[in-house]
Amino acid sequence: MNVLGLSGSPRMGGNTEQLLYEFLRGARDAGAETRVIEVAELNISGCLHCDYCSRTGECKINDDMTLIYDALSAADVIVVASPLHFMSITAQLKAAIDRCQCIWARKYLLKQPPVEPVKPRKGFFISVGGRKGQTLFEPARATIKALFIVLDVQYAGELLFSDVDEAGAIRNVPGALERAFEAGSKLVQ
Repeated sequence: MNVLGLSGSPRMGGNTEQLLYEFLRGARDAGAETRVIEVAELNISGCLHCDYCSRTGECKINDDMTLIYDALSAADVIVVASPLHFMSITAQLKAAIDRCQCIWARKYLLKQPPVEPVKPRKGFFISVGGRKGQTLFEPARATIKALFIVLDVQYAGELLFSDVDEAGAIRNVPGALERAFEAGSKLVQ
């Protein structure tokens, strides 16, 4: 089983990444192969809405997004991790998700499989936010769920932690890292 971690955090080693890496460690301990893509380190242009993909199912922009397309194809489990920025995912991750418009076009306009090979895939969302509130994660959750629908990925769970803002603060949340490890382990079994 191949588990892909998409890290949307521009803060390397930050709270969200610590959770992601614990999730992946749990998956590895359960026998999965894991890979992380640091989206903020890639050169990914925004979607041009040029409609090239509406005719071809492919994006005409040639940049690092090809790494993500290939990784999505290989993955059995996709874990998207992002801190909240203005109530949603980071700009770097949002650009990558917007570039999945070609996958949307493949599925809905061209009636082709969105990602090949066709196989059951599961998805998981990890996020932290600095504020408190019941609806804090709703905009980000909606974006991630929409991505998973387009990819034909089953939304299998989430770990969301509010009131976590300062670097390293996730270590002060009782059981947070343990919960991430357990979630990774359980999802691949």
